[in-house]
Amino acid sequence: MSKTQIESICSSLLQELEIIWDEVGETETEREKILIEIEDECRKAYSRKIEKVKEERNRLRQDIVDSESRVIDICSVMEEPSSLGRQHQSDQSGRRSLKEELVKILQKLEDMEKRKSERKDQFIQVIEDIKCVRDEIHGESDETCSSDFLVDESDLSLRKLEELHSELYTLQEQKRNRMKEIQDHLRTLESLCSVLGLNFQETVIKIHPSLVESEGSRSICNETLEKLASSVNQWHETKIQRMQELQDLVTTMLEFWNLMDTPAEEQQKFINVSCNIAATVSEITKPNSLSRDLLEEVKAELCRLEELKWSKMKELVLKKRAELEEICRRTHIVLEEQDTPVETVIKAIESGDVNPENILEQIEYRAGKVKEEALSRKEILEKAEKWLNACEEENWLEEYNQDENRYNAGKGSHLILKRAEKARALVNKLPVMVEALVSKITLWESEKEAEFLFDGRRLLWMLEEYTELREEKEQERRRKRDLKKHLGQVTSEQDKGTPTRPQSTKKGLKVSTNKRFASSPQTPRTDSPHSAKSFTSQSRYS
Repeated sequence: MSKTQIESICSSLLQELEIIWDEVGETETEREKILIEIEDECRKAYSRKIEKVKEERNRLRQDIVDSESRVIDICSVMEEPSSLGRQHQSDQSGRRSLKEELVKILQKLEDMEKRKSERKDQFIQVIEDIKCVRDEIHGESDETCSSDFLVDESDLSLRKLEELHSELYTLQEQKRNRMKEIQDHLRTLESLCSVLGLNFQETVIKIHPSLVESEGSRSICNETLEKLASSVNQWHETKIQRMQELQDLVTTMLEFWNLMDTPAEEQQKFINVSCNIAATVSEITKPNSLSRDLLEEVKAELCRLEELKWSKMKELVLKKRAELEEICRRTHIVLEEQDTPVETVIKAIESGDVNPENILEQIEYRAGKVKEEALSRKEILEKAEKWLNACEEENWLEEYNQDENRYNAGKGSHLILKRAEKARALVNKLPVMVEALVSKITLWESEKEAEFLFDGRRLLWMLEEYTELREEKEQERRRKRDLKKHLGQVTSEQDKGTPTRPQSTKKGLKVSTNKRFASSPQTPRTDSPHSAKSFTSQSRYS
């Protein structure tokens, strides 16, 4: 209702009152009195209404102030700008009523409270996740850590939320690392249990029952991790100890096999075990390759071989001694004088005066020394064999040349002529061969500071004897040529004068002849180096 309408109503009521007063005949004094009362009642009614409106205005203003304060508090907690100052100034310039302003602020407050509730839920979720991960890492119960994770509503800022997210990420990364570390430890432990012949599940359950479950539900607390790492180290040390024990056993077993020439069929059972004799810890991965049962089986085999070795010890000594003598024969090395005859060794073993193992060790040691020396003698021995073979050809050629029927045609005569031709070519090379061999031997003796012996004799002396013998033969040939020439001159003079009978020279020709073979020139050549050596020795003293 507008002010004009109110004034119109009041004017009509006053006119109606005037009409009634006229009918009644009220005096002017009474009329003035009544109008004054009406004005007082109207003023009081307006005053009551004004006071009520003022109270409503004050309430609205207080509600606006309270709402603004709550908005500002929420914005402060969330560290966001409120923007109420700019909004209030805009409302005053636009002459917005208090109710409209209150509605606007209440909408803002409702929106901020909703955002605060969502932010708080985010905090609660992150804090619960942090608590859960931390409990898994430290193995603590909910009651122990619940007070540490109450939401602090005085700071719900994005900065604080980001810090919590960062802490959660760090804990989750630590959890992932622990899970990976536990998985690696379990994989290593499973491999160790497989190699050592252990039950993997029983071993893991003793550490923590959850470790046999799926990866997501395993315990990752410090205690579990420490126990698992300790178990891995313990079984790794056990693996090293068993590997060393097995390698020692296998080494002894291989020595027995080599000593007794164990057949391959008997070795086949432990062939996989013997392959690990030089393996490292990381290379031994086959299941049960270091199990306790396998070690006991190898020990049992060693006990069997030990008993077998003592029963075959005399046979082994004879065999190894024969091998040593064969090596010496091939390398033309004579056993030292202090070597005990094999018959004496056998008698000592049978009587128990000596330990057969010591005898075998001595023989093995001597064989090793002989093999080592043979390597340094190899080149000289090869040249010496060639020289001895050439000497045999030279002897054969001498016998061939003394055969008066060598040119008679017969079966196989062309082969003998061809051999004689090759023998002459080889004999012509003998001086060069001897000179090279002497040079090699001299250098060897200088380096080794020892004499080069060939079947017990110094090879240089043999070469010197051969050289002297060649000189003697050469002188004999020259003497024969001179004698033949002289006989020719005498015969010529006798043909001119009185004939005379020349003296026989058959005896002188035989002096320089030193037969190598008892057979005829057609006898096949003998390639034995010992026969050639005996030839040079015999030539020295002929």
